[in-house]
Amino acid sequence: MQIRFSDLDALDHVNNGFIAQYYDLGRINYFSAAFGRRLDWTQVVVVIVHLETDFLAPIHQNDNIYVETKLTKFGKKSMHTIQRLVDKTTGEVKSTCIAILSGFDRSTNKSMEISEDFKQVFYRYEQGLPPIDTTNITE
Repeated sequence: MQIRFSDLDALDHVNNGFIAQYYDLGRINYFSAAFGRRLDWTQVVVVIVHLETDFLAPIHQNDNIYVETKLTKFGKKSMHTIQRLVDKTTGEVKSTCIAILSGFDRSTNKSMEISEDFKQVFYRYEQGLPPIDTTNITE
């Protein structure tokens, strides 16, 4: 994670508002890894509906931070993930985030069920299996 000078606040640590952006980047990379390719985010069929973040320790500009993202479960219309910001040098967990995403139909602007094909992409990724051909799966 690149920590920019503009991410810092008057206390010389990363402002909590920027930490949400770090988690966004983690989710983007997680989705890309699961699908085995960069995604067209205008075609992604889930949207964030809930974020819950705990700030455990300050992050400073020179910290070497990375984001871990893991699927915890799928519901009929929801996808639950947990994320952590971890200091690569010390192993200290700096923050945690629970994110719930909902299936979303852009044509109606309403929630929708998440397809089994979409779910299988993430189940396979979490099991360490190679990505399947996702060209026919609406992201």
